[in-house]
Amino acid sequence: MSNTALDVEPPSDLSLALIHLFKGPLYRDSHEKLWHQMLRVRAAVSDHVAVLGLQLEVDETEGYAYLRSRPTVEDADDALPRLVARRSLSFPVSLLLALLRKRLAELDAAGTDTRLVLTRDQIVEMLRVFLPESSNEAKLVDSIDAHIAKVIDLGFLRRMRGEDDLFEVRRILKAYVDGQWLGELDRRLAEYLAELDPQVEAGGAPEGGEP
Repeated sequence: MSNTALDVEPPSDLSLALIHLFKGPLYRDSHEKLWHQMLRVRAAVSDHVAVLGLQLEVDETEGYAYLRSRPTVEDADDALPRLVARRSLSFPVSLLLALLRKRLAELDAAGTDTRLVLTRDQIVEMLRVFLPESSNEAKLVDSIDAHIAKVIDLGFLRRMRGEDDLFEVRRILKAYVDGQWLGELDRRLAEYLAELDPQVEAGGAPEGGEP
């Protein structure tokens, strides 16, 4: 009998890190052993993905790492095809991401905790304010559940183990919604609410907000 199977060497730290990163972000709190393995071969990972037009982004403070496309002029003759595809998001999903990012900023400013955990009802109430009114409450909630599921699929929300209606906001969201954009969020939301509600003057603050 051949001993080939017995002679196979275990995968290297580099292989394990690359495979995981190509599948999605790597989180320290979910894969602590692999996280430290990745840090040990960080330079090698960067070199390997660079030939594919990618770059490794690591935030050791927040505890996440992911791959992103390197900035290029896409219509240039020597531009590489995008390996990490851009995703077109619906307005409600984009809005939910912005609102979750704002809650992360508020949590950081308060300095009370490092994890943002929200209930399904909290997320529903947070988003429904900015959606057109509907006479069908069940349909509206179902649509918000679909938006939540999309954000989970994107990797920015994680359902808590054993808790179907409890979600943790992943801090990698901070890498996708930057501070400058977040700083303009209140103005943008006020303008959006003004478009939804003709009683709110264009350019003004929504009811209960600051002028």
